[in-house]
Amino acid sequence: MSDCLFCDIVSGDIPADVVRSDELTVAFRDVNPQAPVHVLVVPRRHIINASTVGDGEGGELAAMLVVAKAVADDEGIGGEDRGYRLVLNVGPDALNSVDHLHLHLLGGRAFDWPPG
Repeated sequence: MSDCLFCDIVSGDIPADVVRSDELTVAFRDVNPQAPVHVLVVPRRHIINASTVGDGEGGELAAMLVVAKAVADDEGIGGEDRGYRLVLNVGPDALNSVDHLHLHLLGGRAFDWPPG
């Protein structure tokens, strides 16, 4: 899709610190991290956000979760003794800034609840 930052990262037109890539997803470090580990997992195919997901995107959503777990393990924040947060933001009220489905993997520190 034209004018999509994440599509440009997926295609390699814009450089990013990619930590994992497969046939369905790309995972890269957030340029404005909100935690010591802050990685975005995106589908290669342009999907606007979670509110537009349909029956045909199940494989991509599952792949995003599997990749998030693998990255968490690689970063040393997986497992029962640590932990991490997975976040999907939808729309402007949630401060979603890129209209391409992306899963935030946040970890490396303890989080407060409710989120600030």
